[in-house]
Amino acid sequence: MIEISGKSNLLEQASYKYSLQDIPEPNLYRDMFSYTEVPKIVFNHRRVPMNMPEDIWITDTSFRDGQQSMAPYTVKQIVDLYKLLSRLGGPYGLIRQSEFFIYTKKDREAVEKCMDLGLRFPEITTWIRAKKEDFQMVKKLGIKETGVLVSCSDYHIFKKMQMTRRQAVDYYLETIRDAFEAGVVPRCHLEDITRADFYGFVVPFVNEIMKLSEEAGVPVKIRACDTMGYGIPYTEAALPRSVAGIIYGLQHYAGVPSEMLEWHGHNDFYKAVANASTAWLYGACAVNCSMLGIGERTGNVPLEAMVFEYASLRGSMDGMDPTVVTEIGRYFRDEMGYDIPPMTPFVGENFNVTKAGIHADGLMKDEEIYNIFDTKKLLGRTPGVAVSKTSGLAGIAYWINEHYGLPEEKKLHKDSPLVVQLKEWVDEMYADGRTTSLSNKELEGKIIELTDGEVKK
Repeated sequence: MIEISGKSNLLEQASYKYSLQDIPEPNLYRDMFSYTEVPKIVFNHRRVPMNMPEDIWITDTSFRDGQQSMAPYTVKQIVDLYKLLSRLGGPYGLIRQSEFFIYTKKDREAVEKCMDLGLRFPEITTWIRAKKEDFQMVKKLGIKETGVLVSCSDYHIFKKMQMTRRQAVDYYLETIRDAFEAGVVPRCHLEDITRADFYGFVVPFVNEIMKLSEEAGVPVKIRACDTMGYGIPYTEAALPRSVAGIIYGLQHYAGVPSEMLEWHGHNDFYKAVANASTAWLYGACAVNCSMLGIGERTGNVPLEAMVFEYASLRGSMDGMDPTVVTEIGRYFRDEMGYDIPPMTPFVGENFNVTKAGIHADGLMKDEEIYNIFDTKKLLGRTPGVAVSKTSGLAGIAYWINEHYGLPEEKKLHKDSPLVVQLKEWVDEMYADGRTTSLSNKELEGKIIELTDGEVKK
């Protein structure tokens, strides 16, 4: 049968209607995932078209996946961070949604306080167990959408749930019906999709979800979850690891529209950001992230990374306020006691700090030489240097000028007496066996000693 595709507006064969393969034994892709070896990246050289949606956005899982890997957040912390998310996302809601737990009294109190703020974005959604009473609780809170776990790999279906594929599908569809009956939009979390039989289970299952949605007259969302971080951004990689192939297949063979399609990734193999960007490029409107990438094991897609990825792809922040990224980093560090690795992009202490003297010399001449962009304008953070044995005269001069905020006409140069004296002292420190960078407090103390309490002009 031939029919017009609503996606491509071209005549296509409609025979690609995949049926559920209810196999007796699990397909664990042992040639790809041998477990005793590093997972293999397999290529089949099948390309799918790039298909960036007209609108793309970010969703947040900091209060769900993020909380699973840290001490539970207090109600105040959740409310404070939610307000920061709203400011960061801007008036057009580019951080569209944020998902919450609602199991405990504290969870529900945090949800209610965030709802009381009356902020349009991010919309509050939940994540619940697949139980009727949980759906009713969601509805009682006035929440319109909730995540529902629908694990899709044979690792989960056969090994964890002890079901066949058909049994799993029937169980999941009954759960989705419960959501529809409660008047709640289900967001189906296709857990472990990068180890699932895509055409033997995922596509047939999602086709049944979409059919049920159409019959009920209630929309449904599909979240493709790269639970173990196996996703691959390379366009010619084979399924089930191909991110482009997954997004294309869910749209083309399961009829999921871009605005109902979301990517949720993990960073086990350092590919979380690249995979999320690939999901955008190939047709998913939403990528699910967490602040600072905090989440299970190696974490989720860092939300702040996708803020800048959005601007890179679109050429504009479109109302987002990236300086809030710095505020979020400070809040985690100062209010929550979270130890941010200093080299973390955008929020780490050293992300725009150089320790090499030759780099500092370049910064003094023109900061654009060694700074990734105008970090003062976009993040409220001036590029800095750390003084160490490799800083040289240029690094010390730059540190003094920036640390004390000296105006242009009063800035010190490499041959300034104070800079030369400080360099001699630094060299002595390292000659005596020091190996770490000098702290700001140490440098301030020595400058006070050398200048009688003032920076000499």
